[in-house]
Amino acid sequence: MKLKRIILFTTIIFIFTINSQIINQNNNIKNPPYISKSEFVFDTLVSITLYNSSNEKVLDQAFDLCQEYENKFSKTIPSSEISIINNSHGQPTKVSTPTLELLDTAIYYSVISNGAFDVTIEPLSSLWNFKKHIVPDPIDIQSASQNVNYKNIQLNFLDNTVTLSNPDTQIDLGGIAKGFIADQVKEFLLKNKIEHALINLGGNVLTINNKPNGHNFVIGIQKPFAKLGEIITTHQISDKSLVTSGIYERYFENNGQLYHHIIDPKTGYPCETDLYGVTIISKDSVAGDALSTICLIKGLDEGIAFIKSLDDISAIFIDDNFNIIYVD
Repeated sequence: MKLKRIILFTTIIFIFTINSQIINQNNNIKNPPYISKSEFVFDTLVSITLYNSSNEKVLDQAFDLCQEYENKFSKTIPSSEISIINNSHGQPTKVSTPTLELLDTAIYYSVISNGAFDVTIEPLSSLWNFKKHIVPDPIDIQSASQNVNYKNIQLNFLDNTVTLSNPDTQIDLGGIAKGFIADQVKEFLLKNKIEHALINLGGNVLTINNKPNGHNFVIGIQKPFAKLGEIITTHQISDKSLVTSGIYERYFENNGQLYHHIIDPKTGYPCETDLYGVTIISKDSVAGDALSTICLIKGLDEGIAFIKSLDDISAIFIDDNFNIIYVD
């Protein structure tokens, strides 16, 4: 793998869509015909664009699929399968196959990251309110930390049940669900013979092939702590996923200390990192979702080593001096 360190000084014109931006490669090239739709799902703006297609029914069904998964995975919907598991008091809970598959995937990333990613972070994440800018009581953080352990999740694939061996352990799929849903939407569109598409789940960008005119999709990456829509670099993808996570997405300052939303499961506090943002380029969006968070928590050197240990994964690191480091 090659590493390149670049400091960017130029401003790039862009079209903005949440955390990532879709860039026109050439203003003189006419865009191919397309249909597009946007809705809020899973507390984020979902946009799906189908190229060389007028199939509004398939587009609507793709959004129905997003809503179906939100109803299964959201920790805030009382009837969701995740909410039922969290309130099961340690009793086995019957779930659908997608929920079991997503939990199995989340546990996998918890294992390979040695707990830097932990799907049971909910007791901690619910303590932090980034709208009210309140730092939780250290005693509450210490108490909640004792219940964060992905090993407390027991999956039974014979009867599709999930059991929490510690009744106070709670699941939060917020760090991985968007990627999983994006992958499922792509699979659905492929089954319906969509050959070119752009799927954007609040910054989780996933494409089906390239544009019909043969050009790759060019994705812009938000400049950390800059005004919304100002990008720091771009990256071209075709039939790939691009996911960006950053400590600048949700944060507040208290007594001169910056508190961001990437919580370290091992400390209960926002992770101490020398990175502002991490972008993962991968085949599957679910991998990008988990790996971008893992690398932020690990920091630059450990993050690079971690990405190097994986197959078919590329990354773009933005360090705390706004240097851009590419790992191919």
